[in-house]
Formats: sequence, C-alpha cells, structure tokens
Amino acid sequence: MAFGVEGTGSYGVGLARFLRRHGTTVREVHRPPRRGERRMSGKSDTVDAEHTARQVLSGMTMAQPKTADGEIEALRLIKIARDTAVKSRTTAMITLKATLVTASDELRAELEHLTDFKLVAACAQLPSNTSLTDPEAAMRHVLGSLARRWFDLHEEVKIHSRHLKKQTRAIAPRLVEAVGIGLDIAAEMLITAGDNSTRIHSEAAFAKMCGACPIPAGSGKTNGRHRLNRGGNRQANAALYRVVIVRMRWHQPTIDYVTRRTAEGLSKREIIRCLKRYLAREIYHLLPPPDSAATRGEIALTSAA
Repeated sequence: MAFGVEGTGSYGVGLARFLRRHGTTVREVHRPPRRGERRMSGKSDTVDAEHTARQVLSGMTMAQPKTADGEIEALRLIKIARDTAVKSRTTAMITLKATLVTASDELRAELEHLTDFKLVAACAQLPSNTSLTDPEAAMRHVLGSLARRWFDLHEEVKIHSRHLKKQTRAIAPRLVEAVGIGLDIAAEMLITAGDNSTRIHSEAAFAKMCGACPIPAGSGKTNGRHRLNRGGNRQANAALYRVVIVRMRWHQPTIDYVTRRTAEGLSKREIIRCLKRYLAREIYHLLPPPDSAATRGEIALTSAA
C-alpha cells in the first residue's frame, strides 16, 4: 500500500512520519494543478485527494520524501537557527551604522573611524540616561542597545557554529576536507540529501536535485544546446556556485579546465555551469553511506560499555 502526501517537508511531515511508522510506502506528490484540470474539475478536498491518488497509482510520482528523523534533520534545525542569527546580526550592524550617520558631529568623530568590532564595543559602553526626551541621549541609548544586541547574536552564532562544526565533521569528514568545501557548504549538501540518501538513485539525480543538470533547449539547427536549470534546491545550487568560484581561483585542475574551455569558445557562465555539474558528481560520491549513522551509534555504545 502506498500513500501520496503533499508538502512532506512542511505541513505534511507529521502525516508522512505516521505512515512510515506503520510500514506503508510514502510518496511526495505535486500540488494540484492551478489551471487546466482544476478549471474543469473544480476545487475541493475530495477532488484534491483523488488527484493525489491518481498520481500515485499512475506512477507519475515516485519521489521518496526525506525521513527527517535522524542526525541530518538535527543538523538542518541547527543551521536554521544559525542562519537566522547571522542575518539578524547583520541587520543589527547595518542599523547601527545607519543610525550613527544622523548622530552629532562629536559622536560621529569619536566612532566613525573604528572597525566594526571596535565600533560595536564602543557603542555598547555608551552611557544611557533614564530620560530619553533629548535626541542626543536617545541616540546613545539606541546605539548601545543595537551594539548589545549584536554581541548577543554574535555569541549565539558562535554556539550554533560549534555544534554545526562538530556534527558535520562526524557525519561527513571526507566531504568537509574536499577543496573549497567548508563546514557551512558541507552541511547544506547533507541537508539537501537528507537522512535517507538512498532515495537519490544516482549522481545525475543529485545534480538535478541541486539544479545543476543541463536542460536541453535545442531544436532544428540549434539542436544540442542547453539552458540554465532554474529548478532544484536553490540553496544547494548557490553552495555549488561558491565552491566553483573558490576553485576557479585556487584549485589548479579547475584553473586548467577553465583555460582549456575558454580556448574552445565557452563563456564564463557556461564554464561555471559545467563545473557545477562536475562538482555535484564529486559531492554525491562524498556523501556518507546510508548506514553510517547506525554505525556511529554502535561505536558510541561500544565505547560507553
């Protein structure tokens, strides 16, 4: 028996887990069509359920959802907390500098020449009066508040980064050591694959998941051309791009490849697309085996005994 579930990574994750616990097969289904069929058949829960069932029965949807029940799911949650803290920290710094622009000449002369960290440290020490009716007093109060917020977020980012580093190295040490792939990008690749990486049946499927596979766009005299893939996981695609840019500058085999392909007439964008496809293949073979989590658990139990 198989069940089709929509949104297995968000609202449907609870139902998908329940069905898996009871030994049933779960398939990720596409949302009902917004045009065409829907205009003909209408919209209701019954109609949507029938559409989902027909997708599963016809074999149109064979995608296995992430199990989201292992250490990579825990890694994903930590990365969410870290990424949002980094974004908030950046916002606090931008707001602090924008606020400082409207400060008095004396205060700006005292603070503007400082580096970011020294600026935040100096603002955190600014005295704050209980009465904030004076603009100068309010300015010092706000700068101090923003600086202390930045420090709090900075400490939070450090805590999350330590957990991220420890868990990523434990899950995929070979991936972390690859050229140009740091902890953040390695974590993003692991999250893309999920805890049940066996659902990705080949390196070509992984490249498609990352939006790095070529899309045929030829016809007639232009047969053989390919276009940019705008689908797939865009965070994973952005991570591949960052690694490629690093390797184009510091990795000699990549530098030689760029030189050769440039001589063949390819543009920089086309070369980057090729490199992202090759990189997706490399990363796929560096992903941990499906039973690695169980193996680490057995080792931990043996050590404890």
